[in-house]
Amino acid sequence: MELISAIATAQGTGGVAIIRVSGEESLPLAKQMFSRKGEFEPNRLYAGTIDGGTLTDFGMCVYFKAPHSFTGEDTVEFHCHGGVEIARAVLKRTFDLGARPAEAGEFTRRAFLNGKLSLSAAEGLGEMISARSEAQAKAGYLLYGEKLTKEGKRLQALLKECLAEVDADVDYPEEDLSIETGKSSDQRLSVVESGLFALLKQYRAGKRIREGVNVVLCGKPNAGKSSLLNALLGYDRAIVSSEAGTTRDIVEASLELNGVLFLLTDTAGLREGEGEIEREGIRRARAALERADVVVWVREDDEKPALPEGAALIVVGSKSDLGEKRDADISVSAVTGEGIEELKERIYEAGFGRENDGVYLLEERHFRAVKEANEAVRAARRAISEGLPSELYAEDIKRAYVALGLISGESATEDIITEIFSKFCVGK
Repeated sequence: MELISAIATAQGTGGVAIIRVSGEESLPLAKQMFSRKGEFEPNRLYAGTIDGGTLTDFGMCVYFKAPHSFTGEDTVEFHCHGGVEIARAVLKRTFDLGARPAEAGEFTRRAFLNGKLSLSAAEGLGEMISARSEAQAKAGYLLYGEKLTKEGKRLQALLKECLAEVDADVDYPEEDLSIETGKSSDQRLSVVESGLFALLKQYRAGKRIREGVNVVLCGKPNAGKSSLLNALLGYDRAIVSSEAGTTRDIVEASLELNGVLFLLTDTAGLREGEGEIEREGIRRARAALERADVVVWVREDDEKPALPEGAALIVVGSKSDLGEKRDADISVSAVTGEGIEELKERIYEAGFGRENDGVYLLEERHFRAVKEANEAVRAARRAISEGLPSELYAEDIKRAYVALGLISGESATEDIITEIFSKFCVGK
């Protein structure tokens, strides 16, 4: 493949900048740019001078011999001082010697094409890089570690066994294998369906890891919502006043609980608005409620908010320091801190559940692929139960097999592959 080059570290001033070069002519290029005498031994970091054309820097160089590199190709990295101009000069020198600028995600794309990682593992790498929370970084690492791909291939292997039995049934009709083939295939498909169902259950958690859990604080005016928001965050984010209706627009902030990102929204008090601005604030509050994963209702009376489908409700009795007692899931005080830590635990449990080391479906395309496979497997099992010929339900089994192949990239189209790697930064 063509020789490509890019700065692999973040742009800007820093301690070290890394310029990565990949392709068949990587080593000859390194020999022209680096003051190493003698042969380069793979996987050894050498210190010396780097020729940046218009300038020279003292740094290091390492050579990775194919296929034992990230891309699966001969690869060289120059580690220079992290000044912007130094890195640019070294990069430009690689271009002068025959490399071309790498496209976004091209190094990782070459790793996929050279069989160094699956498509879902590449997406896991992207999740790790763009992670906004510890949980997202961990889930991305599990994806990068091929856990989802391995599970997909395990299920594909069972589907392949079903297809082999169907082929035998079709090739040897005189043996009258149809009934036994149907029973055997149904047993395997039952295992596959269970595995797919387990994956689909992880989609909600995966989506919330990736996008954050939406938590909306709501209640009547002056119920203590803004004070509660500030207490949860540990700093003053919302304006607090004894005057009812102080919060007229939504106030947003983020909070990380046990590594998971929670997006908190303080809303205007729910009542009939007296003015145009307040009515708009209440409209926005109701819109925020519709997107909520968890609703924290700061109770003042018996009127409950209308909950969106699937949202969890936590009823909070605030101002416990004033001796106010209400029928609630938990009583808190923003002044003394009573109940705040317990409320955080309740929010975490309601919004996420319990973290595990299983396979999360982080990407929408993974969910669609597993859902398609599940529907195909169920269709095949219905056909078997109805006593239909094996060649008919074989088509559903093949459909499930192809759908699971989208996860690893085995059956992914060029458009899907291009879209995925276009989201990566240049240099990765």
